[in-house]
Amino acid sequence: MARDERADFTRRSILKLAGAATATAVVAGCTGNGNGDDDDDTGNGDADDTGTGNGDDDREVDEDAEVDEVVITQGSVTDTLDPIDHNDTPTWNILNQAYEPLIYRDRDGELIERIATSWERTDDMVVELEIRDDVTFHNGEEMTAEDVAFSVNRTNDPDQSQQAGVIGAIEEASAVDETTIELQLEATEPAIFRNLSAFGRVQQQEWVEERDDDELATEINGTGPYELEDFEEGSHVDYTRFDDYWGDEPRVVEARFNATADEGARVSGLEGGDSDIVTDVNPADISDVQDNEDLRIEGEPSIRNIFLVMPNDEAPFDSEEFRQAMNYAVNVEAIIESLLNGFGEPTSQPTLEGMFGHNPDVEPYGHDPDQAEELVEESGHTDEELTIVSPTGRYLGDTDIAAQAASDIDNLENVSASHDEWETQSLFDVTDTGDMSDSPDIFLIGWGNPTFDAGYALNPWFMSDQPFWHFEDDEIEGILDEATGEPDEDAREELLMEANQLANERAAWVFLHQQYSIYGVNDELAWDARQDEDIRLDEISAYAE
Repeated sequence: MARDERADFTRRSILKLAGAATATAVVAGCTGNGNGDDDDDTGNGDADDTGTGNGDDDREVDEDAEVDEVVITQGSVTDTLDPIDHNDTPTWNILNQAYEPLIYRDRDGELIERIATSWERTDDMVVELEIRDDVTFHNGEEMTAEDVAFSVNRTNDPDQSQQAGVIGAIEEASAVDETTIELQLEATEPAIFRNLSAFGRVQQQEWVEERDDDELATEINGTGPYELEDFEEGSHVDYTRFDDYWGDEPRVVEARFNATADEGARVSGLEGGDSDIVTDVNPADISDVQDNEDLRIEGEPSIRNIFLVMPNDEAPFDSEEFRQAMNYAVNVEAIIESLLNGFGEPTSQPTLEGMFGHNPDVEPYGHDPDQAEELVEESGHTDEELTIVSPTGRYLGDTDIAAQAASDIDNLENVSASHDEWETQSLFDVTDTGDMSDSPDIFLIGWGNPTFDAGYALNPWFMSDQPFWHFEDDEIEGILDEATGEPDEDAREELLMEANQLANERAAWVFLHQQYSIYGVNDELAWDARQDEDIRLDEISAYAE
C-alpha cells in the first residue's frame, strides 16, 4: 500500500480516538462496576467482540491467512511465568496468551465473556459466575469449577500473590456445581466484576500443588490459545498455537516476546526486521517509522497515569507544602511538548479523565517556580538534595522525563535535585513490598487502570494494607474504605471524586501526564493498539495481498 493511502499518525488523530475512548469509559464506569442492581451486574458479553481490528486502515483483512511467526519487543521481559507473581503490563502481555481471566474487556472497556459466560450478584455479599464446560488445560486435562475457584483464592492469597490487594474484597471462592462458582465477599465491592477482568488467571489446582515456586515461575499450564515453547529468563518467551483451545483458532502460529530497554534500539530492531511490533516508540522516531513503507505506527491514549511518588513517611515529603512545591516546580506542559512531542495530557489526580470516579473539578497544578520556592520556605525544608529514580525503558520517555523533572526542581533556588536510572525490575522489587520505607525517596512510575474504576487507581497507593501503599492519610483511606462497601453507584462515585480531590490538594504525587501508547508495526500485520495496552496474539492477522 502506498504511503499516502495509509493514515498518518499524529497527536490530532489519536486525540480524536481519545474522545471516543473517554465516552466509552464513562459508560463502562457507570454500568460495569456493580451497584447492587442485578440487571447491571449481569454479564452478557460476547467473546467475539475482541476480534481483530483494523481501525482506520481500510485494507481488507485475510481472515484465512496464517501468520507464521510474530516477534513482539517490549521495554522489559518477565522474570516469572507465575501469573500471580507480578502486576505489570509487559508481563501481563506475555502471560495473557496462555493464562485466561474469568471475564475480559473488549477494546472499549466493556466486559465480555472469557472463561465465565455470565456473572451476576445474587446478594450484596455474594456473586456467581457460570463457566465454560469445554475448556482444556495445555497438559490435556479438563478444567473444572474447582480449578477456577482455586485460582481465584490463590490470586487473593496475600502470602502468595502480588495481586491479593487488588482483585477485590473476596472472602472465598468455591465451586457450587460443575459450571458455577460463587464468591463470598467481605464487602459489597461494587467493582468486583471489573476487577475479575484484570485479575484471577485460571490454573489447574493439581498441577500447581505438585510444583514448587521455581517450577511455577518457569513453566506454564493455562487454558489460553498459546502454550509455552521456550522461556529464557531475561531474554524471551516463545509460544506456539494450542491446538485444543476452546475458542477460535488464532491466525498467528508462533510468537516470541522479548525486550529491548532502549527506545531507539527497539525501533532499529523493527526497521531491521528483528521485530514485528515494538512498544513505546519515542515521538521523535515516529517519522522514521512512517517513512518506511514496510512499517506503520499504531497508537492509543493509554489508561496509564505517569507520576512521581513521594512516600510521606519521612522528611521532607511528610510536609504537604514541600510536596505541593514539587508539583509547582515541574513544568509538565513543557515536558509533554519537548520530550513527548505533544503526546500526553497533564493530569491532576490519580484517576484519569473518562474513568469512573474522576473529579472533573480538579485542575493540574501548573508551573509556578516562585510559588514552589515560597512553599519550600514554608515547609522548613530548604536546601534539600533530592534524587529522582526512574525505571529504564519501561514507560515512554521515562528516563528523559525524570531527568527533566529533576532539572526543573534543581532550578529552584532552595532545593537541588538529580536523576538516577534503575533497571526496571529492581525498582519494582522495592516499591511493591507494602513498606514505603523500602522505596526511593522520590521515583517515577506509571499506573495502568484496566478496570476503568477509581478504586484501582487509588486503593493500591492509599490503602495501608496494599503492596503499593506510599501515602499515609487516614481521611483518604477512610473514604476509600467506605467506597469499597458503598452499594449505591452515585454515592460511591461522590466518595471516589472526593478522594481524588484530596489526593490533589495534599499533593500525594507529583502529577505528570496521561501516557499515549505508540507502537511500531510490521505493515503486513492487521493489528490495532488497545487503550488498555494489552497485546493479544489472537487479535493479530494479515492483510490481504
